[in-house]
Formats: sequence, C-alpha cells, structure tokens
Amino acid sequence: MDAQKVDMFIMSNGKYFESHQIAQIRERLMSMDENKWVMIQSVPLKDPQTALIISIFLGSYGIDRFYIGDTGLGVGKLLTCGGLGIWAIVDWFNIQSATRQKNFEKLQQFLY
Repeated sequence: MDAQKVDMFIMSNGKYFESHQIAQIRERLMSMDENKWVMIQSVPLKDPQTALIISIFLGSYGIDRFYIGDTGLGVGKLLTCGGLGIWAIVDWFNIQSATRQKNFEKLQQFLY
C-alpha cells in the first residue's frame, strides 16, 4: 500500500481512534491489499465528540449507546433511566473511549 495514502487516512481519521491504536492501524493498512482500499475508506466511523454531546443531553435514555452500536447497553440504560442517573454520569467520562473502541473494532473487520 502507498505510504502517502495510509498517512492521509491516519491524519484525517485519527480522532476516531485511541492514540495507542494508531500504530497498529497504520501497520495493517501498509500490509493491506490495494483492492480493499475503497472498502476501508467507506467504513462508517462515529465521532466521539458527537457521542459525548448525545451522552450529556440524552444519556439517561441510552441514546448514546444506541448511537455507537451498543444496543443491549442502550436498552439497559433506557429501562433503568440511565441507571438512576449514575450510569448516565459515568458514561459522560467513558463514552468517547467506548466510541473509539467501537470504531477500531469496526475497522478491524475490514483489515483482517
């Protein structure tokens, strides 16, 4: 794979992943077949900042978890009113890293 393409992908999408995952993503992209490049560019990544905003305003209803694809946790938060508010507050601090982890898992499906 062309190093310039990979670096451009990392620069434009780096905010969607944890910093310790970037090296692994770059390594996998460099060894990837050129034919998969279009699929990689079309992977729908969720913005961690958007997830945080959703969590602050609608976290008690589990909408933040539905947004990142955690349907089970979203239903749990919905039925318990955000764990009586405690779970919703905890997610204000955890939702961005959970979003980045979900993005990494989604990208890995296409890389391997």
